[in-house]
Amino acid sequence: MTLTARIGAAPMSGYQWLIVALCTFMNCLDGFDVMAVAFTGPSVTEEFGLNGSQFGLLVSVGLIGMALGSMLLAPFADLIGRRPLILISLVLGTIGMFGAAMAPSVLVMGLFRLVTGIGVGGILASTNVIASEFSNTKNRGLAIGIYTAGYGIGATLASVVAKSTVGGDWRIVFYAGGFGTLLALIVIAVLLPESVAFLEQRRPSGALERINRTLARMGMDPISTPDLDQASSARKDAGQAGSGWLKQLLAPTVLLWIIFITIMFGFYFVNSWTPTLLAEEGLSKTAAVTAGMAISIGGTVGSVLYGLAARLRPPRVVLIGFSLLSAAMMVVFILSTSILWLGFGIGVLVGALINGCIAGAYTVGPPLYPSHLRSVGMGWALGMGRIGAILSPTIAGLLKDAGASATQLYIGAAAVVALCALALVAVRKHDPDSTPAAAEPAAA
Repeated sequence: MTLTARIGAAPMSGYQWLIVALCTFMNCLDGFDVMAVAFTGPSVTEEFGLNGSQFGLLVSVGLIGMALGSMLLAPFADLIGRRPLILISLVLGTIGMFGAAMAPSVLVMGLFRLVTGIGVGGILASTNVIASEFSNTKNRGLAIGIYTAGYGIGATLASVVAKSTVGGDWRIVFYAGGFGTLLALIVIAVLLPESVAFLEQRRPSGALERINRTLARMGMDPISTPDLDQASSARKDAGQAGSGWLKQLLAPTVLLWIIFITIMFGFYFVNSWTPTLLAEEGLSKTAAVTAGMAISIGGTVGSVLYGLAARLRPPRVVLIGFSLLSAAMMVVFILSTSILWLGFGIGVLVGALINGCIAGAYTVGPPLYPSHLRSVGMGWALGMGRIGAILSPTIAGLLKDAGASATQLYIGAAAVVALCALALVAVRKHDPDSTPAAAEPAAA
C-alpha cells in the first residue's frame, strides 16, 4: 500500500491537524496581502497622487504576481520539495511587504507588490497540496475548508490594522504584513515537515528516515526500503510515466482550469464590485458597505461549511451543489437589496457559498494528479484562477461603462459561476473520490 493510501485510510492525528493549521496560517498571508492594498488605497492614492487607473494597475500588479508565482514557482515544488519552495516564497513575501512599506514612489511600490505576489503565489500552490496530502479521505474536505478560511482571517486582520491606523501612516499596514510573513518563515522552518508523498516519489538522500520520522509523529507504523520500491513499481504499473500519462492529464487539467477560472471570476466580482454597484443603484453608502460586509462575514464560515458537507458526500458532488446555489443566490441577492435586512441575510449566504466554492476547488484539484505532478498541476490551476480574478473586475467595469445595470452584471457573473457545475460533471471520470475503485492507482 502506498503512503497516500495509508494516510487516506488512517484516522487524522493531532500532528496532521497541526500541519493543516500551519497551512491555514500561511493562507492568512494571502488574505492580508490582498486586502492591505485595498484598505490603504485612499491613503496611497493621496500620497502618490494616483488616478483611478494607476491605482487599479497597482492592485492588479499583485494579482499578476500571484499568477506568475503559482505558475512559475510551483513546478519547483515537485523538483526540490514542497517545504523548500514554501521557505523561498516566504522570503520573497517578506521582502515584498517590507519593500512596499518603505517605497519612496509608486513605481518602487509596484515592483515590490509584484515580488510579494510571486511569493504568495508560490506559497498557495504548495500549502494547498500539503494540506491535502496530510489529510485522510474522510476529513480532506474539512481540512481544506479550514485552510481556505485562512484567507478571511487574514483579510479581517488587515481591516483591523488598517482601521487602527486611520489618520496615521498607511505604511504600518505593510510593516505588519512584513512582520507576519517573517514570523511565518520562522515557524514554518521549525515545524513544517516535507511532504511524505514527495519523499516517497523523489526519494532524495535520507528520504526513508525523514518519512519514518514524520509517520511516527502521525502515530503510524514505519516503512522500509522494499515498501518504497513496491510503491515505485505500482506507479509504473499504473502508467504514471511517459507521454501516455501526460495525455491522460490533459482533459482533467483543462476542466480544472475552467473550474478555477469560473469560481475566481465570481468570487472577485462579488467581493470587489458589490458596494460600488449598490451605491450607484441608489442605496446609501452605509447600506452598500453593510451589504458588502455581509458577504465578507459569510465568507469566513463558508469554507468550513463546505468541509463539513464534504465529510458526508464526495467533494466534487458537494462543489456542484455549492456552485449552483451560489449562482442562484447571487441573483436573489441583487434583487433583494432594496430590503436591507433581507439583502444582508442573503449577502451572508452568498459569501458563504462562493467561499465554499473556493474550498471545493482546492479539495477537488490535488487528487486529480499523481504526487510528482501535484504542485505544478495545482500551481497552474491557481494561476488560471488568478487570471479569472483579474478579468472579473475589468470586464465588469467595461460592461458597466457600456450601460449594464447592477442586476445585469450580477446575473452575468452568476451564469459564469454556474458553468463550474458543468465542468465538475465532466471531471467525474477523472476524480478518484468519485470512482475510488477504478482510480486508486492514480491517486497514489
